Amino acid sequence: MTDTTAAWINRHAHPLDPQDPLPDLPPLRDIVRDATIVALGASTRQAHELSVSAHRMVRFLVEELGFRSVALEGDDPARVGLDDYVRTGKGDPRTSLAGARAFWRTGEILDLIHWMRAYNEDHPDDPVRFAGVRPQTEPAVGMPAIERRMAEDTIWWHERTGDKIVYWGGLAHTSVALQRLGPPSSPQIFQGSGSSSPEVARYRNVGGHLRERFGTGYLSIGLTFGHGTLPFEVPAPPVDFAETALSAAGLDAFLLDLRVEGPAAVRAWLDAPARTRLIGPRYDPADDAAYHLSGGSFGGWFDAVVHHERVTPVRDL
Repeated sequence: MTDTTAAWINRHAHPLDPQDPLPDLPPLRDIVRDATIVALGASTRQAHELSVSAHRMVRFLVEELGFRSVALEGDDPARVGLDDYVRTGKGDPRTSLAGARAFWRTGEILDLIHWMRAYNEDHPDDPVRFAGVRPQTEPAVGMPAIERRMAEDTIWWHERTGDKIVYWGGLAHTSVALQRLGPPSSPQIFQGSGSSSPEVARYRNVGGHLRERFGTGYLSIGLTFGHGTLPFEVPAPPVDFAETALSAAGLDAFLLDLRVEGPAAVRAWLDAPARTRLIGPRYDPADDAAYHLSGGSFGGWFDAVVHHERVTPVRDL
């Protein structure tokens, strides 16, 4: 990273105050423009601040920009009864979440569900809903098939409803990767600990498929962080991680459009091979550098980024 890049980030970053529901998000309007699918991809599902920022952006996209479906990656809201709750108020969302994937069972996701229900009570003729998942006759086997199926579910829902969709998931899936490198036998999509085999499979992730289908109508927003506490302590990132440059802005939290024009040094940084954090439920602080996404560039993966310098754990239900 150069001083020019640090100055560009500082000049164009829009500071965020997570304590205010929406007033600091109007810059998101210009970033989203005419997008049909906006993906919010988190570097970890276990950070309270990243989940709060994702929720705030969902609210802004629904209330201000007419998005009407929310896709929660990794499970089927209808299967666990959440879709019925936000539409009709029937059921108990806390009980429903007990039957969902572990990374949905958080107080932050419960807050989102309660907000969706409250919005629908106030707007019965123009509700927000969860994006559905197509009935499946065969399981998707292997990461290439899983990535394709998640993308095809999103495309199917948009074609069925015409809704603009907010897709909330993990950045390994939502980043734009038209040709992902990944270990064929690994359930994770990153280069690092446990994935040092020289044999790799080439495939597109969800973001790659959706960019192919929607072009610039698919917007990828990465949610990143510098350091903090999850269920474990996470130190400041290695110097060559993209988060190190973002942290140099000296802001607690900010939104940055990565497509803003800048000098050649900035474009070189955005286009260079990059590493960015990717932390799942298993993590070893002593091997922090191993937990990352690679095989692409920061400016290629994301159109915009929301960065939090310090994070704390989600509220487990």
